Formats: sequence, C-alpha cells, structure tokens
Amino acid sequence: MMPCLKRVNKQIEAVWSRIQEGRGENEDPSFDCGGEFLAEEKHSGKYSCLTCGSQLFLHLQVMKKNSLGCFHPEESSVSLLVGAGSKIQCPGLNCSDNTDVIWYKGNKAMSEQPRASCEKNGVLHFCKVSQFDTGVYFCDRQVVEQGVKLIFRRAVNVTAVPHFTPSYSPRIMYPDGSKAEEVEPGRSHTLTCKVHFPFEMRFSPEVQWYMHYGGNMENMTLLRMETEQKEKVTFQEYKVTRRAIIKGVTQQHLNNTFTCIATNSVGNSSVTIKLQKKIKAKWPSVVGYPIASLLLVAGLVIILHLKWLELQLIYRSHFQHGKHDGEFDVFLSFVWSAPSAEGEGLLTLSSHSGPDTDEEACLSSIDPLNSEEGKVTQRPLEELLPQVLEDRWGYRLCLLERDVLPGGAYTNDVVLAIQKSRMLICLLSADYLSDSNAVFVLESGVQALLQKSPPKLLLIWTSKASASLIQPDPPLPALVQRALKVLPSLDWTSGKPDTRNFWRSLKKAMPDHRNEDALDQRLDRSSHDVQNISLH
Repeated sequence: MMPCLKRVNKQIEAVWSRIQEGRGENEDPSFDCGGEFLAEEKHSGKYSCLTCGSQLFLHLQVMKKNSLGCFHPEESSVSLLVGAGSKIQCPGLNCSDNTDVIWYKGNKAMSEQPRASCEKNGVLHFCKVSQFDTGVYFCDRQVVEQGVKLIFRRAVNVTAVPHFTPSYSPRIMYPDGSKAEEVEPGRSHTLTCKVHFPFEMRFSPEVQWYMHYGGNMENMTLLRMETEQKEKVTFQEYKVTRRAIIKGVTQQHLNNTFTCIATNSVGNSSVTIKLQKKIKAKWPSVVGYPIASLLLVAGLVIILHLKWLELQLIYRSHFQHGKHDGEFDVFLSFVWSAPSAEGEGLLTLSSHSGPDTDEEACLSSIDPLNSEEGKVTQRPLEELLPQVLEDRWGYRLCLLERDVLPGGAYTNDVVLAIQKSRMLICLLSADYLSDSNAVFVLESGVQALLQKSPPKLLLIWTSKASASLIQPDPPLPALVQRALKVLPSLDWTSGKPDTRNFWRSLKKAMPDHRNEDALDQRLDRSSHDVQNISLH
C-alpha cells in the first residue's frame, strides 16, 4: 500500500505515479494511496504525487523474499481467534535493533482508529479479537542502509476465525429424506444437495451423490456431478451446493435409491431419497365437465345475487311499463340552486318558424337567444322545464309546492303523488343530493319502480360534476347509490350553445299522451302566447 500524507491534521488522498527513467516501458504504473496491490520487482522506482499541491517524491524499492536475511514465510499471514486476546508480530522485526513500529490498517494508523489496541516493542496487541479485524495490516519501521534512512514496510494478512477446529459434522439442509422426488420417465432430472459446513482453517468440503442398486447400501455407484458451489452464509458457516444430473430417467432409477454424503474433519452426514413416477392429473370428461358446469353456475348465481337489485332496476326502467291511468303524467322533483356566475342551465323560450313538423318547431324554439332580449330573459332549467312539459308538450305535471295541499304528512303526500303519476323526473345536482326531502322523493320513486306496476323514472343531471365526484352530506342511502349507477339519465351541460339533442332525447323518454286531441288543442292555444312565455 502506497502511503497517504498528512498536512496540518488533514490527510491528503495522494495519487503516486512513477517517473519514467528511460526503461523503455510504454506505460508507468500509478497507485492511489491506501489502495492495496500485489508488490512486484517491476514496481520499484521513483514516484511523484500528482494531487499533493506541490512536487513530492517517493522512492519505492521492492525486495525479493530471498534477499531478506531473516525472512520467514509464515510471518506474512496469521489467524486470530474471535473473542480472545491476541497479537501480531511485524515480519523481520528481529533484523534490526529498532523496535519503533507504526501499524496501519488501510490508509489510517491503528492509533487513529476507534479500536482498542496497543503497540508495544513493535507488536500490535488486541485485547479482544473481533470478526471485523480481518484484513491486511502494514507495519512501518525506520532502518538505515549505507547511511540513508529508509522506511521498511511489511504486510500481514490477518484472518479472524470463530474457532480453529470445527466441533460438529456438516448439516444437510436439502433434501430432508422425508418424501420422494417426482420424475418423468425419459426426461432428465437434477438431484440437488445443500449442506451447511462449519468454518475450518483449511476448508475442503466434500459432498458426493451415490446410487444404490436394489437398496443395498454397500453396492454404491458414484454419480456424475457438477462442480461444488460455495458461499458464506454466516461468520461461522458456509453453504455448499452440489448437483448430480440424470440425463434420462429409466425404470432402473425408479427401483434404486440415492444418497448424498457430506464430510468434514469431524465426521459425515447423509440423507437417502427415492424417485417416484409423476402422476399426471387427468380429469375424465364424465367428472370434469359437470364440475366445470357447476362452478360456472355457482359463479353466475353469486354475480346475480350481488347485482340483483341493479338488474331489476335496469329491466323495470327500460322494459316493464304497463298502462297507468294516474291523475298526473309527470311528477317533477327539483331543488332550487343558487345561480352561478356562468349562468348555468339557463335557456329561453322564443317563437320560431320554419321547420316542417311540429316536433322540429318545438325543438328549434328551445334555443338560447344571442340578442340582448335573450340575455335578459334567460331562465334556469328548474323554471324552464315545467313550462316546456306543460305549455309546450301538453303534459299534466305534479309539483309538490303547487299541486299538493299543505298541512298533510310529507312522506304520505310524496308516496301518493308518485303513485298518481306515470313518470318521475328528478333534476339532480349537488344541492339536490344534499337535501333530505329531495332524496326521499328519489328513494320513494326507486322503491315504486321495484313494485309490480312501476312508473317510469328519469334522472337529469344539472350539475357540472358527475355522480362519482359529488359527495353529499349526509351520505345517500345505499338503495339510492346503487340506483344512480343504472337508472336512465340525461346530462344538462351549462353553456352548451345547441340544446336540441337534449330536448330530443327528453321527448323520446317521455310517456305517450293519453289524449292526442286534447294535446293538439293545448298546443294550438299555447302557440298564440309563446312570445309572452319567453318574455314573462
């Protein structure tokens, strides 16, 4: 490890580059301080620091092992027992009388690291060895050769070990031998053995797969295996995995047994398994089809049970409407909303001539006016719709505030009015869904729709927000929430220049007139004062 430098309590992360001295080499090596590398003779030479801020030089001399008179190979590595006190000798310390040694781990001196250690007579002492003490340590001491002071650096490879000798045999984690492995005849099969070995100084695990003929444990054949795979799972244990591949499973393999044997210096462990033919699951059509049909029917029953109310409302609101001789054609329910800045839901009635049919004349006359007169006479849909249904289209309307006598029970009046009407129209908005009386009208209409002689029911959304965005207070009853998702509805969009599609859709949804002659007479009478209605 090339040294790092310190200046005024600040450590410089230096980069050392060798200065070319005519050696004929194309590239000169460079090393970061604190980075470990394998020293070779070719690394000897003069180095300069590129990142030190000033020109600094270092002369490195890599010496051959046999040139050291007191060199001992075993001194370059040592194993320390975790939990015990220990010490590290600086290799070659006896070659000199100087015992002043500075120990390093990485690029920091041991005296500067948060580690309980001490140096005495060139020996590094540990009070208690930790597993994190594993690493490469460097010891520096000064020597004098031919009158020149040099720093002599040696490296020691330290390994912290949990124990020097293992205390137990290998543990086979897989297979456990309690059940046979399923195979398909003629196809390849892989036998896998996973074993946990305790740590050993000279770790040489042995895992083998054998086949026994006829269950005879003495007559064994070694199988062809892949190379062992080793990995450290804990500080004290390694996991070794070894696989044997049977290229084609035969009846002979089904008749024999297979054993995995794991061995270490303490002893061995083994587990024996058998192979069995995989049974393919085939459902006979006699059994499979009825079960599949039963599951399908059960699923449909569950869906019908969960969605039965919605299905009833869809069917009754679109298909089941018998004759109804009630007193009113339409029960109209709405809540007056405060007018918005944009004039939401505002229209005017004006006289118009030109279309060939009465239907087109009616639709075309219900358009916003661009004139100053039209801007003055604009009205909300809650006020305009009763005029269209009664005066224009000739339907008999029921309005609670007009056609129900005061003083009665509100709930009874609502239910009776709905029963007397052929159709219920609700103008929905955020204010409507937050009004308990209005919600009661809607809920009563839904309940009436579920009876044998239901009225028609139509929702008209007059709010800009959709049903999913409106959060009324208090929350709507569960019956109303489910009904809003499936009942027929129309959207009234504010600021829409052309409303003919809305009125045309509303006209189609209305019930048939019971007396067309009376209707024609009312339409004739109302055509004379159309202008009066629009300007009233």
